[in-house]
Amino acid sequence: MRGEIMTRILVLEDNKDSLNALQSMIEKVSADIFVTAVKNRQEAEKALEAEETYHTFLLDINLNEADTEDISGLDFAMKIRSMSQYAFTPIVMITSLVNLELKAYRELHCYQYIVKPYQEEEIQKLIRKVLFQTGEVSEPFVLIKKDGINYKLLCKDIIAIKAIPRGVDIVLCKEIMSVHYVTIKQLLEKLPQELFIQCHRMFVVNRDHIDYIDMVNGLIRMKNGMEAEIGVTYKTRVKEALHG
Repeated sequence: MRGEIMTRILVLEDNKDSLNALQSMIEKVSADIFVTAVKNRQEAEKALEAEETYHTFLLDINLNEADTEDISGLDFAMKIRSMSQYAFTPIVMITSLVNLELKAYRELHCYQYIVKPYQEEEIQKLIRKVLFQTGEVSEPFVLIKKDGINYKLLCKDIIAIKAIPRGVDIVLCKEIMSVHYVTIKQLLEKLPQELFIQCHRMFVVNRDHIDYIDMVNGLIRMKNGMEAEIGVTYKTRVKEALHG
């Protein structure tokens, strides 16, 4: 059974009142947003190890109010960036330490920073800017880096992904985007599992673009006429994904 696609945001803030306020501000933006609110590095690590995929991170740089030099939030951001599935996921830093802003931008490619104290309108405007288009909920998307440029691809526009030497071809509705030094496994970790099915070691398909499936001959025909093989070891996985 297909699950509901939610926009998941991880918020890390050591001050409990501020954490609760941030969660409330963000969830007011849309009912499709689910906030995981954590107050320390340990809880954040545990959340990161869960099966959920996060679409945006809001991280307080200083996680110890008693220590003005604490930058453990930046350290956690570095860990996020080291994970292939979050290499391009937006990270917003929350800070009162203005001198650390450039460090966050240069080393971690953060999307933006928020300086304390912040207002509800500021937070909500930022969330809409990161996740929404023209004030309406956008479709699920994935960020792809090609030639040093980040491209935002809507999941609904991705028909299939095919492995090529030293990279992948992302088959879109209007074009094929070849991306080098990225594997199918890395991309699959960033895509909604309820929408994309790996049917072969060389192929991933978007179930919404499937025309029909021939399990006998091991073929999936897409609505655009493209065909993808079903590998012998993937047949059970395909059946479970479609009928589970």
